[in-house]
Amino acid sequence: MYYTYVLQSECDGKFYAGFTQDLKLRFEQHNKGLVESTKDRRPLQLIYHKACIEKDDATKREKYLKTFYGKIFLKKRLKSYLTG
Repeated sequence: MYYTYVLQSECDGKFYAGFTQDLKLRFEQHNKGLVESTKDRRPLQLIYHKACIEKDDATKREKYLKTFYGKIFLKKRLKSYLTG
């Protein structure tokens, strides 16, 4: 199983999208500062994830979430979560 996930920085409110086979381990790595791209944006919250059977599906979803339209999708999908 592969997971596409989105983290939100509690520091600056920005999103980070990625994919992994071990979501729990990867989330821990992000919050421990072991991931270069997010180490200065901790603490982070896991705000979205989607499980995929194929690695290709997970990487395509990750790339989509990083696009303009992917960001719009996330904002719509997470509207109630983000506004409280």
